[in-house]
Amino acid sequence: MNHLVKNSFTRLASVISPYHFRPGVVHYYRFCSHFSGNNFEPESWKSMEGLVRCPANHVPLSPIVFLERAAKAYTDRTSLVYGCLKYTWAQTHERCLKLASALTQLGISPGDVVATLAPNVPAMYELHFAVPMAGGVLCTLNARLDSAMISVLLSHSEAKIVFVDYQLLEIAQGALDLLTQKTDSKPPILVLIADSDGSSSTSPTICTSHTYEYESLLETGNCGFEIRRPRSEWDPISVNYTSGTTSRPKGVVYSHRGAYLNALSTVLLHGIGSMPVYLWTVPMFHCNGWCLTWGVAAQGGTNICLRKVNPKYIFDNIVQYNVTHMGGAPTVLNMIVNSLVSDQRPLPRKVEIMTGGSPPPPQILFKMEELGFGVNHLYGLTETYGPGTYCSWKPEWDSLPSNERSKLKARQGVQHLGLEEVDIKDPVTMESVTPDGKTMGEIMFRGNTVMSGYLKDLKATKEAFRGGWFRSGDLAVKHPDNYIEVKDRLKDIIISGGENISTVEVETVFFSHPAVLEAAVVARPDNHWGQTPCAFVKLKEGFDHLKAQDLIEFCRDNLPHYMAPRTVILDDIPKTATGKIQKFILREKAKALGSLS
Repeated sequence: MNHLVKNSFTRLASVISPYHFRPGVVHYYRFCSHFSGNNFEPESWKSMEGLVRCPANHVPLSPIVFLERAAKAYTDRTSLVYGCLKYTWAQTHERCLKLASALTQLGISPGDVVATLAPNVPAMYELHFAVPMAGGVLCTLNARLDSAMISVLLSHSEAKIVFVDYQLLEIAQGALDLLTQKTDSKPPILVLIADSDGSSSTSPTICTSHTYEYESLLETGNCGFEIRRPRSEWDPISVNYTSGTTSRPKGVVYSHRGAYLNALSTVLLHGIGSMPVYLWTVPMFHCNGWCLTWGVAAQGGTNICLRKVNPKYIFDNIVQYNVTHMGGAPTVLNMIVNSLVSDQRPLPRKVEIMTGGSPPPPQILFKMEELGFGVNHLYGLTETYGPGTYCSWKPEWDSLPSNERSKLKARQGVQHLGLEEVDIKDPVTMESVTPDGKTMGEIMFRGNTVMSGYLKDLKATKEAFRGGWFRSGDLAVKHPDNYIEVKDRLKDIIISGGENISTVEVETVFFSHPAVLEAAVVARPDNHWGQTPCAFVKLKEGFDHLKAQDLIEFCRDNLPHYMAPRTVILDDIPKTATGKIQKFILREKAKALGSLS
C-alpha cells in the first residue's frame, strides 16, 4: 500500500477530469503537491493581504477526530454493547489507543494494510479507529468468503496483519496455508479475536511467534500513544473489496477525507441526532458499515453489536436497548416482514432503518412501515463509500395513498450533501437524459465521496472515471422533480424483440404475489426474440403447491406480455454476504437452459 500512498496524486492526476482544472493535468498535480506543503497560498489570496495557512486553521480531515471528540463530549455514555459486554466512550478511546500502539509494536508503518475477517463484534468496531490511528490502512474482508478467495485478497492487499474471529479461524488458516504454498513471502501475522461477550467457552487459544490473541495484544499497548495522523487527508484509510456479484472483487481505496465527509453525510441523510442507539445489522466489512462505524462516534451514539442477524435478535435488541436507528439490505427487510409472528415484538418507538442495495419492492417498504419502522431509502456503491443518494422525503407525500407513497419511497432520490453531483447520462455521448421518468441512462457520480481508485488496477480506475465522472454501471431514469429511479444494472437489462425490459420492474410484480419470498429475473437466450425474461423464485413456507405456470400467468395478468417471464424456476437464490443477489450465477443457469424458440 505504501506505493499507492506515494503515487496517489500521480494516479489521480492521470484520470481527473479537465473540467475542474483547465490548465491541465500537470498543473493539477503540482497544485496538489504544493497544497500538501507548508507554504500553500491559493492564487486568489494574492489580492488579499494578511492570510496564512497554518495548523491553527488547517487540519487534514479524518474520522479519527470523531472518536477523540466522543471521548471528551460523551465520556461516560455507553459506546458499545455486545451481550454482557459494555464500554463507555472513554474506555473505547483508551482501548483504540492501546491497540494502535500495539500495532506499531508489531511493525505497522504508515500505509501498511491491516486486514480483518470477522462479523459485527467489538473488535471490528475498534479496529476502524485503531488501524488508521497507527497510520495503517484497514481492509475488512467479507466474512462469508472461502479460504481460496481470502488468500487472493490477502495477497493482493499485501496485508501485514489479519485479525480473525474465532469462528472463522479455520477459513483463515486455510487461506494462510494457500499463501504459503503460492509465495515465498512472509504471511501476515494472525491475531485471534476470542468470544468477547463471555457467552461461549469454545474460543480457541493460540500463541506462537506469528500468532497473537486480541485482548492480550491490546494490553501490550500504551494508552498514551501518540496518534499517527494523516499527513494529507488524501491518505488511504481503508481498502474495501467489491462484493463480486459480477466478477472478481476489486480493491476500492477510501481516503481519510472521503470517509470523514461520507460519515457526516450519512448521519445527516439518516436523520441521526445526538446520542442515537444504533443496531448493527449492516456488516461492518461492507463499505465500513456504510461509514457509520465512524458516523455513530461523531454523534456519541451507542453501538449495539450483533454477531448474527435474524428477526428474533433484531426485535429483541430493539426492545431491550430502545434502538433508534439501524440499516440493512432489502433482504434484511424481507427477512423482517416475513418473520414468524412469535419472533416479532411491538416496537417501543419508531425505528429509522436505512436500506440500500438492490431496489426494494414497494410492497416490502409498506409492510415495514406497518410494523413501525421508518424506512429511509438510499443508493450507492462500494466506490461511493456506500450511501451516495437518498429518497429525501417531502411532507406533502404523507397524505398520498399508501401504494403511491411506497412507489415514491422506492426511488433512489437525490445526492447527499457530500457529493457534488449525480446525474443520469447517455454513456456514449455523456449527455444528460431527459427528466421524464422514462428515458434510461447510466447513473454517474462526481464529488468528494467517490473512491480514490482501484488498488493496483490503474486501467480499471481510468475506465471507471472516463469522461470525468464515475460510471456506476446502473441504469436509471430521472423524474421531472430530479429524483432518480434505478431500473437495472447495465449488464442485467433484457432486450427482447428490440424492447428493453427492466428486471427490477418484473421482480416488483413477483413480490406483489402473496406466495413469493424472493425473486430474481435474468435474460434467457432465445433464437427468435434474442432474449426472454427468466425468473428464479423462492416461495414462502406453506405455498409448495404453487406451480411455475401459476406465476407465469400471474405476471402475464400484471405486465405487458413481452415483459412477462416465459420461464420460472422455483429454487433458492444465491446471494453475497451483503444480501446482493449473484445474478451472474443465475445468468449462467439461464444460459445453460438454451432457447425456448
